[in-house]
Amino acid sequence: MKKYKILFNSFLLLLLCSIQMNAQEILTLQDAVKIALENNYEIKIATNNLSIDKTNVASGNAGMLPKVTANITDNNAIQHLSQTRADGTVLTLDNANNSSLNYGVGLDWTVFDGFKMFAKYDQLKELQKLGESQLKLAILTKISSLNSTYFDLVQQQQQLSALDTTIVISNQRLTLAQNRFIIGKASKLEVLNAQVDLNTDAVALLRQKELYANTKVLLNQILARDAKNDFKVQPEITVDSQLKLPELIALAEKQNPQLESQIITKRISELQLKQIKAARYPTLKVTSGYTFVDSRSDLGFTTQSSARGLNYGFGASLNLFDGFAQKRNEKVAKIAVENATIVIDQQNLALKSELTTSFQTYLTNLELITLEEKNQAIAKQNLTITLDKFRIGTITTLEFRTAQLNYINAKVRFSDAQFQAKLSEIALKELAGNLSL
Repeated sequence: MKKYKILFNSFLLLLLCSIQMNAQEILTLQDAVKIALENNYEIKIATNNLSIDKTNVASGNAGMLPKVTANITDNNAIQHLSQTRADGTVLTLDNANNSSLNYGVGLDWTVFDGFKMFAKYDQLKELQKLGESQLKLAILTKISSLNSTYFDLVQQQQQLSALDTTIVISNQRLTLAQNRFIIGKASKLEVLNAQVDLNTDAVALLRQKELYANTKVLLNQILARDAKNDFKVQPEITVDSQLKLPELIALAEKQNPQLESQIITKRISELQLKQIKAARYPTLKVTSGYTFVDSRSDLGFTTQSSARGLNYGFGASLNLFDGFAQKRNEKVAKIAVENATIVIDQQNLALKSELTTSFQTYLTNLELITLEEKNQAIAKQNLTITLDKFRIGTITTLEFRTAQLNYINAKVRFSDAQFQAKLSEIALKELAGNLSL
């Protein structure tokens, strides 16, 4: 009766786990990516930084537009005044009031600065492109991390399924050992060994559940949502086996965000050099304004005066000598452009090297998938034969346990091979800037 109770409890436990898993949210990779793009903090920050760069692309920020200012000045004084006139007459006045009111509107406009303003405007546009590239890099990096964590969960889910299977098999073994012990065909030692192995499998299952739950928390963190959100991922890992190295390298040269950023940085350095060279040209400014002046004095030849009207003019300046600072600044800017070119070459070489090594790992992992799939099929067949022999008592407990572990390990290795191949695929597509969103 006891053995039937154990089998019933095991069956009930597996049934409840199955019902609970089916009741959970099925989170697809596409849904996870959508949530991450909406919620992830790093992506939000990069998006806001791009908005700042877009806002800065303005002709006024480049110095192309005039500056118009309104001003008002009101000065008042109470003084003891004493005046001696040309005829010797002396006039004095206590608490004399003097006031002056000046207000108006002024315009200041740099109409030519050696084309510096145009280079500045182009530089602001390049900074916007750099922000777009950095946003793309943030998205690719986070989506790559999301993909890796998601398929890690798929793999762990598969391992949980494998461990559930081994629990069922271990329960069957324990039941058989107890039956054989009851009829006198097995010793108590065989029953105890079966119980120990069942407990060992239960511990492994518990550890795997802990890892699975913690990885769920990590994925929820990437999605920027409550860590307690429960869900279930898709059961299978599908690996794209059609990737070609020349195609990946060609894509990377066009759209890898890190390489793209270095190219934009070089362009920014070139425009900075252009702005520095603009100092060799004269600067021409136009000024204008309309002012109102009203002044009053209790003592003097003129006790009240007022004026209003338009004023205008222009100014020009040219740097003739500044201690060779201009020459020095241009030299430094040219070196910065040269360094930017070197960094592009360095980044390009590093990118191709990383693609080549990652592609080799990808090919190896594809071969491992095929090999481990065959190993799993062989291990399953071996376990079936061993289980039949164990039922009739023609093999030892140790041989059965070995076959059982071989099958479980083969399933785990096959799942891991798929996962590692998927990681290689994700890494290659990230480097190529072609990771599907």
